[in-house]
Amino acid sequence: MEELKLAVVILNWNGKKFLEKFLPTVIEHNPPYAKVFVADNGSTDQSLEFLSQTFPEVELIELGRNYGYTGGYNRALRQIKAEYFILLNSDIEVSKGWIEPVIHAMDANRDIAACQPRILSYYKPEYFEYAGAAGGYIDYLGYPFCRGRVFSHLEQDTGQYNDATEIFWATGACMFVRAADFYEAGELDDGFFAHMEEIDLCWRLKRIGKKIIYIPESRVYHVGGGTLPKNNPRKTYLNFRNNLLLLAKNLPASVFYPLLFKRVILDIIAAIQFLFKGHVRDSWAVYKAGFSVIKNLRKARNKGKFLPYRKVSPVYKRSIVKRFFILRVKRFSDLNPAHFSEL
Repeated sequence: MEELKLAVVILNWNGKKFLEKFLPTVIEHNPPYAKVFVADNGSTDQSLEFLSQTFPEVELIELGRNYGYTGGYNRALRQIKAEYFILLNSDIEVSKGWIEPVIHAMDANRDIAACQPRILSYYKPEYFEYAGAAGGYIDYLGYPFCRGRVFSHLEQDTGQYNDATEIFWATGACMFVRAADFYEAGELDDGFFAHMEEIDLCWRLKRIGKKIIYIPESRVYHVGGGTLPKNNPRKTYLNFRNNLLLLAKNLPASVFYPLLFKRVILDIIAAIQFLFKGHVRDSWAVYKAGFSVIKNLRKARNKGKFLPYRKVSPVYKRSIVKRFFILRVKRFSDLNPAHFSEL
């Protein structure tokens, strides 16, 4: 099999309505050196028939059943030989020239393992979108946030994040990744299934000495919401469990165990808040997530040992929870740049 320069890979699970709406634009704005693939996670909504009849130029990879984001992409990418992959959600509208500035940056610097574009809201394109915005970060407790999005607060894009910059994680909704680095870092962790798996991957890419970059010249528009609604207890469980898992995998013991104590307390508070709001199933999901990680802690720690531990950056060395909920800091640009360093 001849190696492609670039493979644009859309993972689909019952997303026929999104493929109908957004796949034509992906094909229209695809450069000559790239090929579009759709990997199907066992869809039952006639996605396969639609693709084969309407877009014969798109290569279809049938996975047979739903392996989630991590398992689906790992299985699909192993069947593709390319220098670069783009992991692209089916509910994203791309724009003209969205690929070229990113590939140009990655070609020019082999230290760059992954990139993300500017992620804007499909419905309110003047605003950043939740899943990635202008690049992802974590605080020292492991809580993720973005330039342009802190927790639920979305900023209007007024050009405040027009600079290409190093970030901590690139969104899995639209991630450019160098194939060689993807495999050296160990692929996506299939144990995550979905949610925060891209943060774990980017952390491991940093552990092998690579950089993650935000490229603002590339713009895409994301519908958002994913396959699980925001108030779904399954989503709550995966978010809380996977957030603890990525800390367990990627931090040395001297840092992780003191941090775990703080996180358990904070997660108990979160569970109590869910309970007071009447979200009993979400509250129980938080407890189950904690129990799952603690029960399987040795396994999680061992999964991270195949790579050397190293300090990584940029990490916000303050509590983003405190800044947002107590001090009412809503915008990324209002955070002190001096508080970003290594963890």
